[in-house]
Amino acid sequence: MNERQKRFVDEYIQTANASEAARLAGYSKRIANRIGTENLSKPVIKKAIDARLKELESQRVAKTQEILEHLTGVIRGKVSEVVVTNSGKKFIVPVTEKDRLKAAEMLLKVQGAFREKVDVKVDSSAMFVEALEKIWSRENDRASPSKVQR
Repeated sequence: MNERQKRFVDEYIQTANASEAARLAGYSKRIANRIGTENLSKPVIKKAIDARLKELESQRVAKTQEILEHLTGVIRGKVSEVVVTNSGKKFIVPVTEKDRLKAAEMLLKVQGAFREKVDVKVDSSAMFVEALEKIWSRENDRASPSKVQR
């Protein structure tokens, strides 16, 4: 890819408009529409745009490790927040104890500290018999009112 094509990729990512991206990349206004469409049809440019979009998407989404490190920072009091007063003054204060406890709880949940191990044994034949008894009792309940009528 040449330099203008690289600039086209960058501008297309920002504008999502091929003609505008071509113009901003340095192509003349007269041929920007044609060049923009042509550039989007070139496999090497399309591949570069897709790779760049994927890279940007991965930067927008927090990874698990990043989240765990942030929660740990909150717990340890290394994270602060900005508080604005009614008069508009801003103060940087450490996170509250409530926030630190909530972060600790969330971190423990992620690590599985609150999971209970429960062993469940199911006897399928007993479940089958129980289901049949329920069905049988329902049918008997339906039949008994008709017998009562005189």
